[in-house]
Amino acid sequence: MKISHVAIYVDDLEKMRDFYETYFAAQANTKYHNPRTGLSTYFLSFADQTRLEIMQRPDILEHPTKLLQGYTHIAFSVGDSAAADALTTKLAQADYQVISGPRTTGDGYYESVVLDPEGNQIEITI
Repeated sequence: MKISHVAIYVDDLEKMRDFYETYFAAQANTKYHNPRTGLSTYFLSFADQTRLEIMQRPDILEHPTKLLQGYTHIAFSVGDSAAADALTTKLAQADYQVISGPRTTGDGYYESVVLDPEGNQIEITI
């Protein structure tokens, strides 16, 4: 058994697609749009066949707080610490907020955490 995909609602579907394509080498499928509900989605596929579905729907309200129970971050393994450092630097230079690292955590895990264009936490690991 494996997880097929994870889905998140976003405010700006095209901006989020561009972010994941540019910095995480995602490949987007053809955009799906349901005219009855207003739902639009992309499935973003990554090299290992992992998929992230990004969804936008006009009637979804923004959550009033970022302190959520449940989803906390998406982690991308980039192979080694040099690649993690390079991607973190590239994102920082593009004005994406780095909220921690790159660093080795107390349990020996090498990571950095950046925010995507809508404030979702993206963990970059080895």
